[in-house]
Order: sequence, then structure tokens, then C-alpha cells
Amino acid sequence: AAREPEVVDLANCLAAMGARIEGAGSDVIEIEGVANLTGAEHRVIPDRIEAGTFMVAGAVTQGEMKLHDVNPIHLDAVIARLREAGAQISVSENGLSLKMPERPHAVSISTAPYPGFPTDMQAQFMLLNCVSEGTASITERIFENRFMHIHELRRMGADIHLHGNTALVHGVKRLGGAQVMATDLRASACLVLAGLVAGEETVIDRIYHIDRGYDCIEEKLLQCGADIQRVSDSRVPRVHVVQQN
Repeated sequence: AAREPEVVDLANCLAAMGARIEGAGSDVIEIEGVANLTGAEHRVIPDRIEAGTFMVAGAVTQGEMKLHDVNPIHLDAVIARLREAGAQISVSENGLSLKMPERPHAVSISTAPYPGFPTDMQAQFMLLNCVSEGTASITERIFENRFMHIHELRRMGADIHLHGNTALVHGVKRLGGAQVMATDLRASACLVLAGLVAGEETVIDRIYHIDRGYDCIEEKLLQCGADIQRVSDSRVPRVHVVQQN
């Protein structure tokens, strides 16, 4: 069985409703059927991927970010790699703060089931490496063909070479603004973050993917000082992002 925190959270919710579940969080889960479930009150855990995405936003813009209502334990692998990239991260019981005082250092990652590095943070870290100092590799071991964002990043000036399920990323000092297309949920987030550090304006088409995993991402980035706008279009929904100083 998957060991992700979301699996444990679901098991906890079902247990509160009267289910009999043992082993959630391990690779074997045992379930004993019951006649019925009852009502219960349960608070869903914080979204670790949304939190990780905002942490990368702070890192690539060499800015500062404070996140509340976050479970840092669920982000151990992400925090470790961001610290390796040069981020200064302070962790509290239910939140964290990040500061990136200089250009990030490239970090190599290989995706793996929890508690390994999450595949849903792969695209965001590829963008981090695109603007970092140095060269790093990113290996995708969970999903096939999850590198569709590479082509769009190349249009913005990224230096990426793909070899099977491994991408070799050479950091560049600056990306260029371009019109790009979001191909999936995490690629959408990756391109929005790329727009924050790209020269001039970046236009991202087909951003309807992003709403499946992020609640009002453009509004939250606006609160952090981003110059970003969602544009309503009858044909293709898009986001306009201007580079941050």
C-alpha cells in the first residue's frame, strides 16, 4: 500500500466514522468490514504539495515566504533539498518560513514513493534548477512521460537535456518571457513559477489544470507581491505573469 500522509488521513477519517483499519502509513493495510459507518467530524491535513510549491516560489525569486497551517514533517524531503540549494528554513510546530539570500545551487533529485522525494514536486524543482548555479539531474521513477514541461521551459531559454527518464539541467542566469502551454497540473505550477523569474511577460495557456491542485494560486501569489493576472477567455483560459524584481 502507498504510505503517503493522505492515505493515513483518509484512514483516520474512516476510523472516526467507525471503520476498522490497521496499518495505514505502512506498506500493508488491513481492513475489517463493518455493517455501517456513522457521521464524524474530521479536518483534512494541509496540502504538502501546495506548500512545497510556494516554498519553491520563494526560493527561485530569492525572496522570503512564511507558510501557516503546514505540517513540516510531511515536507522533510522537500525541505532537505531546498536547504541543499541554499535556502534558510525555520520550522515551527504548524508552519515554516523560508529565505533565499542568493541564487540557488542546483540540486539533483530522484522521485520515489513517500517518504522519498514526491513526483508532484518534480516539475517545480526542475524550474528551480533551471535558474540555479550549476548542473543537476532529475530522475523520474514514478510516472512515465512526466517531462512534458521541458519543451515549454526550453521555449523560455532553459538548458535541459533529456536522457530517458533523467533530465540534465544546466542553470542559466535568466529565463525569457514567452507564451507557453500548461500540459498538466504540476507543469502548470512550474510554468507560473517560471514566469515569476522570466524577463518581460509570460503568458500561460490552458491553466484550467492548475485549479485541480491549487486554490486561487494567482491570488495568493498576488499577496506575496507577484505581478500576475488570470485572464478570462472563451477559448483558452490563461495567466499573465510579469517577472519579479
